[in-house]
Amino acid sequence: MTESEPLSRISAALEQIATALNGMAGISTRPPELVSGTDAYAWSGERQLLMPVAKVNRVPLELLEGVAHLRDQLVENTLAFARGYGANNALLWGARGMGKSSMVKAVHAHINALDDPAVARLVLIEINREDIGSLPALLRFLVTRSERFIVYCDDLSFDHDETTYKALKTVLDGGLEGRPDNTLFYATSNRRHLMPREMIENERSTAINPSEAVEEKVSLSDRFGLWLGFHKCDQDTYLEMVHNYVRYYGIEIGADELRAKAIEWSATRGARSGRVAIQFVRHLAGEKGCAI
Repeated sequence: MTESEPLSRISAALEQIATALNGMAGISTRPPELVSGTDAYAWSGERQLLMPVAKVNRVPLELLEGVAHLRDQLVENTLAFARGYGANNALLWGARGMGKSSMVKAVHAHINALDDPAVARLVLIEINREDIGSLPALLRFLVTRSERFIVYCDDLSFDHDETTYKALKTVLDGGLEGRPDNTLFYATSNRRHLMPREMIENERSTAINPSEAVEEKVSLSDRFGLWLGFHKCDQDTYLEMVHNYVRYYGIEIGADELRAKAIEWSATRGARSGRVAIQFVRHLAGEKGCAI
């Protein structure tokens, strides 16, 4: 027995122990895997796993009323990416309930439904805000694949004591590795600059060089080449959303009754948005005995 053999045995034993502990903690030591025929996954940063999503919660693209100009821009950007052309990371920001996350999922389905051999099938991967720190590990796996990916984070924002935004800045643009050519990053947020106003103001008041500190915070959103701003809708747009849903789901109701009920519903919610519209239509479908 050589002197190196005991060390090899110790190393092997330590590796087995580490593997066992990772297994008990639910952490995978194997590279992530893709399932044939599956085009949507949820990424677990803690477990380093891609979990297949059998049925994505989404609506058809044509149901997204009131945001057609934004929809067309995102379709154009995503289609260019699927064709292998230049495309930008996209930040969908603005009012709650106006269809930001619905649009990302609907555009993904729309592109994959195109009967065009020049358009690559896209894989959608959702990453939670809490897992942004593990994004570099995910991208190191994706860069080795032949597929084209959209990594999507819903409700992306950062609090004053978080530093993971720095990792995201590096990944999106400017780091040594950068973003892989086969990957786009789409994010939705209620905040245009992804940071709360008080966080930016605090940096301005406490930093030695206030302008540089603020610039570091707000420059994160600059990493997104495509900004799509979603704003609160007026009553006419809200009613058009309701009518569109009612037509699509085949709910029979008179125009005057529908208008009165829809306005009353929005008044009780204190808001008008796509989310309020679909919630009303679900309620209406229940009243009329319809499945949607």
